[in-house]
Amino acid sequence: MIAVFRRDLRLALAGGGGAMTGVIFFLAVIATVPFGIGPDLAMLSRIGPAILWIGALLSALLTLDRLFQADREDGTLDLLLMGSTPLPLVVLAKCLAHWAASGLPLVLASPVLGLFLAQEPLASGAVMLTLLVGTPAITFIGAVGAAVAVALPRGGLLVSVLVLPLAIPVLIFGVSASYGAVNDPDPFLSPLMILGALTLFFAVLGPLMAAAALRSSGD
Repeated sequence: MIAVFRRDLRLALAGGGGAMTGVIFFLAVIATVPFGIGPDLAMLSRIGPAILWIGALLSALLTLDRLFQADREDGTLDLLLMGSTPLPLVVLAKCLAHWAASGLPLVLASPVLGLFLAQEPLASGAVMLTLLVGTPAITFIGAVGAAVAVALPRGGLLVSVLVLPLAIPVLIFGVSASYGAVNDPDPFLSPLMILGALTLFFAVLGPLMAAAALRSSGD
């Protein structure tokens, strides 16, 4: 698992596409919102956590199709399928490497991009914390979609279509926790704990389902 994690992380960072593509798209989404909303700082501040979460979700969807596609093209996936390491653990390691290369930069960029939306430090910190807890769940969900579409010649759009509906609960509780940190009557800890529970749930279910889909595609 450690070898797979290091290999995938090194390839993702060496390729230069994973982290930068997501962050640039994240920046493009956030930077265009003030032009559409107008110079209303109160409104931008109010809807900022939701916009940051939506931008992070859409940015995360961009790179999910690369999770297994390159391994299938160069034959590495066949070796992983025939290896002695249980395939769900291999998928888990690949998901963690993918999140470290593509998801973690989105988390780190969120406080800076929050300045475009007139976010206070407390709101920016809350969004960053919820993204740190919730974005791994998007990667684990995306692993299932990427495994289903790995055998298709143009499966990138299919991955987004499969993953987006399943990621809606993550988005809902992530935004709820972000608002709860800045709006006193709204709860913060409860949606944050549910968000963490979703990540742990998909950390178990995602690799298992993705491994089953990869074995089916290899038969």
